[in-house]
Amino acid sequence: MDGIEVLAKLQELNPDLPVVMISGHGTIETAVDAIRKGAYDYISKPPDLNRLLVTVRNALDKSSLITETKILKRKIFKTREMVGESPVIAEIKSIIEKVAPTEARVLVTGGNGTGKELVARWIHEKSNRAGGPLVEVNCAAIPSELIESELFGHEKGAFTSAIKQRIGKFEQASGGTLFLDEIGDMSLSAQSKVLRALQENKITRVGGEKEISVSPRVVAATNRDLKAEIEKGNFREDLYHRLSVILIHVPSLNDRKDDIPVLANHFLKEICEEYGMPLKTFTAEALKEFQKINWTGKLRELRNVVERLIILSDKKITEKEVQQFASKK
Repeated sequence: MDGIEVLAKLQELNPDLPVVMISGHGTIETAVDAIRKGAYDYISKPPDLNRLLVTVRNALDKSSLITETKILKRKIFKTREMVGESPVIAEIKSIIEKVAPTEARVLVTGGNGTGKELVARWIHEKSNRAGGPLVEVNCAAIPSELIESELFGHEKGAFTSAIKQRIGKFEQASGGTLFLDEIGDMSLSAQSKVLRALQENKITRVGGEKEISVSPRVVAATNRDLKAEIEKGNFREDLYHRLSVILIHVPSLNDRKDDIPVLANHFLKEICEEYGMPLKTFTAEALKEFQKINWTGKLRELRNVVERLIILSDKKITEKEVQQFASKK
């Protein structure tokens, strides 16, 4: 191999490895070609030792930054594991495996804090769109008068505070997944426009006239009974049928008691690692005590209790400590 072939092979083996090319026969064209093909720098012989030292130092700094960035991204964007061995969780995992590679729209139902967002994230992670963005919109947290601007964007001057053009979530999620959380809280006016966007794969920004093609895969979630909301006239039936090609219901913790010991141990390990402390353990009686508690459906509630126990208990967490600290949940 010549130097350029070695560079190409190194790029295949480790794309993040900085490569400095040194040659006594190089031309400007060779140097440009090497940089274009991924070399960090190109130095002619005889090398200036000061320049070589600076180049190596900078290349190592760049390598460290790349590693740190990857670690931080994993921490920030890490999709939590879907923990559980109960039949209902096994069924949800099976549905995700079948549905994720398709373009089918999914409606995720379940109470607050049961893990609906986690289901949406795993659908995205296992889909053919995993390389694209996952854009989340909490429909309950956005005032009804701003939801259309949030979803479809707006043109400069569309309303008083529109001092510049804004790209909406439908455009941002093109090529990826749009997660519409708490879709049951969306106004009827916005529902109508969402329906049109789903039917035609086109949107119009607020204050604009131009139609813009969009191609997000939509996953929606709600803690409401949408069929009851349809009866009351609060939710469009045609939108419901557009969104619910696949229905996934996430049960509360009280409906999956068998998973509680597994979840408690999972949170225990995760939190001990986050705090950088030696791994603590639950006694068998402590894990049984967790199953007696009314959790009102929330995974966060269980995690908070486990975190409290890790901080305030000794190395082995007992049944009595679970009773004491869980009572303050």
